[in-house]
Amino acid sequence: MKLILPLATIFLLTMSADKCNEKKSGDGTYKAKLEVKGICMNYTIRLLEGDLDTSMVVASWTDESTGKSYNNVFALGSPCTFPSSIKEGDEFFFKIDTTTKQECAVCMAFYPVPPKKLSIKVLEK
Repeated sequence: MKLILPLATIFLLTMSADKCNEKKSGDGTYKAKLEVKGICMNYTIRLLEGDLDTSMVVASWTDESTGKSYNNVFALGSPCTFPSSIKEGDEFFFKIDTTTKQECAVCMAFYPVPPKKLSIKVLEK
């Protein structure tokens, strides 16, 4: 009888700890990877996890500069708020953000990006 309470507590703590690091797919949170960090914030981002409407991403796109193909990608539409600490190849979580106005200076040099853009807010880990 004395073991039941400690075992139940350990079980609950273990189950809760797993849920702390897990992002819920139904809460509008998505996992992505910065695939191409092109000049002047011309970034290509690949959707890794989440139930994002497929019409918001490009199913298959080829970077004409490198010839490399990518699936489920979009161009960064929120250059003013994208963290500079995220490097090419990094994975991160985000939410769609249509409320923030993007009014910052961004150079006009061209690097190819997918035709669909999304404004996103990167979430803290």
